[in-house]
Amino acid sequence: MTKNILYISYDGMTDQLGQSQVLPYLVGLQKFGYNFHLISCEKPEKFEKQRKTIEDICKGNGITWHPLPYTKSPPVLSTVKDVRQITKKAFDLHRIHKFDMVHCRGYISALVGYKMKKQLRSALLFDMRGLWADEKVDAGSWNLRNPIYKTVYNFFKKKEKQFLENADYTISLTRAAQKEIHSWRHISNNPVKMEVIPCCTDTELFNPAQVDAQIRASIQKELGISDRDTILTYLGSIGSWYMLDEMLDFFVTYQHKYPTAKFLFITGDQHEQIRTRAAERNIGADKILIRPALRKEVPASISLGAHSVFFIRATYSKISSSPTKQAELMSMGIPVISNAGVGDTDLIIKNFKSGVVIGDFTAESYNRSIDELAVTTFDRQAIRHGAEQYFSLTDGVSKYLRVYQSILGHD
Repeated sequence: MTKNILYISYDGMTDQLGQSQVLPYLVGLQKFGYNFHLISCEKPEKFEKQRKTIEDICKGNGITWHPLPYTKSPPVLSTVKDVRQITKKAFDLHRIHKFDMVHCRGYISALVGYKMKKQLRSALLFDMRGLWADEKVDAGSWNLRNPIYKTVYNFFKKKEKQFLENADYTISLTRAAQKEIHSWRHISNNPVKMEVIPCCTDTELFNPAQVDAQIRASIQKELGISDRDTILTYLGSIGSWYMLDEMLDFFVTYQHKYPTAKFLFITGDQHEQIRTRAAERNIGADKILIRPALRKEVPASISLGAHSVFFIRATYSKISSSPTKQAELMSMGIPVISNAGVGDTDLIIKNFKSGVVIGDFTAESYNRSIDELAVTTFDRQAIRHGAEQYFSLTDGVSKYLRVYQSILGHD
């Protein structure tokens, strides 16, 4: 018998994140007889550009998509408005489809799923993604000295407890977060049922053997990269979590070991900021390369790199973080340089010998890690094999399937 599933995501499907971290799982799971209805909140400008693409993916895979408009401002009140519209849509759909389970991606979605479990007796899968309320504080978005944000934080920490205690299953991105949550004495039924599923990647798309040589050559020519150049890459957005200054400092040291080095930022963000910060360190303008990439261009862009670096602020909430870039880089066989204290990142690097973990952000530490890079012969095929073991989409779908079957039974 087909099971009806309502999947709620506050992130839009027309966002890159929706296309890489939501739709591939639903496409994989629907093959096992699950009938998906998908509610998401879409940013107007992205919705206009990507609507047809997402509609085609959903229609082609038997997923019924119910896009809602995302409300940007004012802070807090806009989110309240969005929760209300998601709740109305979810309850309206339930009257027609009688959902067996609500799969909630993140805390905002879980507000609706928790209500449905209590009032409609739908099973609840809390796909928590991270310690969201603590992330907001650590990022500086919620200043707890502001009574409004203090109230909002306390509200979501109370809700977090309710979600964990009442969900039929919880998904964590990392083992580090799972261990932390299972240590919480205020959760009455700990250890709660929890599966660890990291941010997976499409290992077929991110496959060095499948890189389009034409696209690669075109990017190389556009950026003026010669075969003599040693390319250090950074992949992804430059946001508040990513330590741009420290990564540029690292590159200054990297140049001493690799005089022909250039730093390629594969990003659509903060181009001027990157160039300004680089100039402050007397890094030559010709040494900094910046280029946004369409998803289909990302593997070719990554393949230009000898190594890739990502430094992330290691705050308390980051124990729950699983950087998608790590999965994509490993899948391409690229050795990485990263810092400890972010999810399971350092353990993965050590277990799969996929790069170097720095101890701190000092010139001495940078020199030590670069020396290690220089003397280590990295087995790129083994690094890719590690990604296939730990980050493959197929494995992620299999783990979700086991959770679904645990909640809903086998048919």
